[in-house]
Amino acid sequence: MSHPIRAAELPANPPSFVDLREFARDKKQGIPAAALAGDDRFLASRRILDWADSPVTAGVITLDAGSGAVPSLPADEFIIVNEGSLTLEQPDFSLTLEAGQSAVIQQGAAFSWSAPLPVSILFTRYNRSQPGDRAIVPIKQDPQLDETGTPPAELLLTPAPTCRNYTDYRSADGEFICGTWDSTPYQRRAMFYRHFELMYLLEGSVTFVDEANRSGTFSKGDIFLVEQTAQCSWDSQEHVAKVYVIYRPA
Repeated sequence: MSHPIRAAELPANPPSFVDLREFARDKKQGIPAAALAGDDRFLASRRILDWADSPVTAGVITLDAGSGAVPSLPADEFIIVNEGSLTLEQPDFSLTLEAGQSAVIQQGAAFSWSAPLPVSILFTRYNRSQPGDRAIVPIKQDPQLDETGTPPAELLLTPAPTCRNYTDYRSADGEFICGTWDSTPYQRRAMFYRHFELMYLLEGSVTFVDEANRSGTFSKGDIFLVEQTAQCSWDSQEHVAKVYVIYRPA
């Protein structure tokens, strides 16, 4: 028989939810990302969450106005513009991302970038990705969503919601997935997150409570993540829609 963990037995900072917009603003948080001599600013001008070695890395890229070029991206990477505007270009392809717009840049992709003003970009890198098409994949706005599964019945504190999903990108191993999801309101008890998830709320709001009884409410426009191995409840009192990035080990 398992025994509940008392508050005093919890780690000082158990895995939880993280407000990424706040992280981007507070330069005291996180650590500078390791960079190689000669790396373009897109790779070198980064601050990351201070995690142990993990299949995923998350943080912020901060670029002054200007331009640059990346000869080969080291791993699959989801990016979302936090503030400003960013243009990415490959031969016969150009994509401009404004605040709140996002894309996946595949491992091995070569591209140039430009920013008319300083830009802040939040990112999640999948460190176990493999080379694919070396493309830039925009995350669609207002995609056609299809009905999908619901949270496990044993966790639900309300009737089962109606959930829908559209997948923009799935890595070759199926463990790194990006897309759009929505749901009618529901509440569930704390769930163990065997996965990592970044969320950008397009509609609605949701309240999380973690195992240390820390509470946080996120609303339309917020960008945040739930760390892998966190235990968090979910309470949404209205329709919720989000862009998501999930790393879920097989």
